[in-house]
Amino acid sequence: MSKPSQSAETLEEQCAAKGMRMTEQRRVIAQVIEQSADHPDVEELYRRASQIDPRISLSTVYRTLNLFEESGLVTKHDFKDGRARFELIPDEHHDHLIDIRSGTVIEFRNEEIEAIQEVIAKRLGYRLVDHRLELYAVPLGGEGPRK
Repeated sequence: MSKPSQSAETLEEQCAAKGMRMTEQRRVIAQVIEQSADHPDVEELYRRASQIDPRISLSTVYRTLNLFEESGLVTKHDFKDGRARFELIPDEHHDHLIDIRSGTVIEFRNEEIEAIQEVIAKRLGYRLVDHRLELYAVPLGGEGPRK
């Protein structure tokens, strides 16, 4: 799940540090992204932001997200559900498991997987510099997600 950045700077402060002009609507959108405990799509971010400021338009949310993404402040995911989803650039690397029935996105980190990826790259004559792992799954035996 997307969490507020553990760094000392808020998203708004990071934007200002990059010289970005922060309108009131951009501030609201930045706050909504920071407070998201999930991986919302544009429409969900618009719904949340417009509850705070009804003057915010869907196109403003699109433009702001594009600006934040181009500035390296948020990352966009395509979890194969036809909707781009967003989260803050994480302070620590993590991977995602996506429940294809409910759309739930679970963040996880597994040191064994990380080590295996390094070994595979090395065997093929490469040094791994980045990766993204997304696992698509259904609950076991029709049950809900395991805790």
